Amino acid sequence: MTRFETKKRNFRVVRLFSFAATLVLLMAPEAARAGIDGVAGPTFSLTASAGYISIADGGSIYSWGYSDGADPMQLPGPTLIVTEGATVTVTLHNALPAAAGNVSILFPGHEVTSTDGVPGLLTQEAPLGGSVTYTFTAGEPGTYQYHSGTRPDLQVEMGLYGALIVEPAGPAAGCTASAYGHSGTCFDREYLFLLSEVDIDIHRAAELQASGPGPIDVITEPYVPEYWLLNGRAAPDTMSAAGRDLLPSQPYNCMPRMHPGERLLMRVVGAGHHMHPFHHHGNHARVLARDGRLLVSATDANQLAGPLLFTIPSAPGGTVDAIFEWTGKDLGWDMYGHTPGDGSACTPDADGYHSVATDDNYREWCGDHNRAIPVTLPGQSVLTFGGFYGGSPYLGAAGGLPPGEGGLNPNAGFAYMWHSHTEREMVNNDVFPGGMMTMLIIEAPQIEIVE
Repeated sequence: MTRFETKKRNFRVVRLFSFAATLVLLMAPEAARAGIDGVAGPTFSLTASAGYISIADGGSIYSWGYSDGADPMQLPGPTLIVTEGATVTVTLHNALPAAAGNVSILFPGHEVTSTDGVPGLLTQEAPLGGSVTYTFTAGEPGTYQYHSGTRPDLQVEMGLYGALIVEPAGPAAGCTASAYGHSGTCFDREYLFLLSEVDIDIHRAAELQASGPGPIDVITEPYVPEYWLLNGRAAPDTMSAAGRDLLPSQPYNCMPRMHPGERLLMRVVGAGHHMHPFHHHGNHARVLARDGRLLVSATDANQLAGPLLFTIPSAPGGTVDAIFEWTGKDLGWDMYGHTPGDGSACTPDADGYHSVATDDNYREWCGDHNRAIPVTLPGQSVLTFGGFYGGSPYLGAAGGLPPGEGGLNPNAGFAYMWHSHTEREMVNNDVFPGGMMTMLIIEAPQIEIVE
């Protein structure tokens, strides 16, 4: 489990937390993951079964999902992680209710052969109590999805989907890690953003018929979802810790965190019925690939050609890989709050950023060093404090906060909302805030990520 630890504390103001805020503090740092949770291959054993997921408004929803082996169902299914060139084998076992009938898996972007099972419309299927085995070669690195190919209008809606990540056989030249065999795809951290939705009427109808003789007969159109999910959770659960006991069927969280100057790889998967405009505050992101295929220039295969976007259109069945960066460049003021005479330094490298990696202000944009924030800050008595405010406008500088505040941002990072740009998808059953929403936290360099 990845956790964030403080390597050096130079916070200028110490604040006291109430007991309640301390409980939140114990939970929040554990929500950060520098890598993507998943199951490493190339051999997998998945089971399709029924269960319930929780929604942040207090409800639970009957769902179907894949699981790793005999584990209880989860939504989304386990993220399958394999290496380019590997021969991948996935055996699927059908433990769904008898009324649900057969089940299967499709792997878009791959040529799949299957053994056992029974013939289906799109692929071989696992009958009730039976199994089917799929085999394919992971030929191209990238981000993919997998989902049921049996009555997909019903079974995908019920939760039978997940992500497949094919890592390159080795990092590109000059990279510690890369998404593809190209140096322009180097990254420091990677996060999965799997977007989907829930039409609760379909789930309720399936639940009512699940104990019957079948087959389940549910009207799936018109499709009117009430819940929108990131990695199987609706906000604010997206920002809770991964693997929490309170969310046993939704083990994956979605709360990206990074340091200034790092490259964050976004793996965006559209697993639902609708297109979702996934909006990331803080900066544009450079699209690297769509559907596991690197976007390169038509005249120069060594030149990346993906667009620079502030909102990624996530199409149903599609995937997008993109690189997000944040440096604080050209803010116009010193993001660390340095002032002339305080002994701080900014030694620019060739790109203009502070080059001393052991300093608290590593990767500071030197052009803004010692510049005062160009506003008069209001007094605390006229501020409305929120859980993601550190009490100070400066990175890594905690300020005074009322008792009970500050538990979600204990390291005084900069917080940016990442969410669907369709406002009705930022609710839980019409109640804001919720839905397809999370927060990006920019941590000060002194906050060390320990794998």
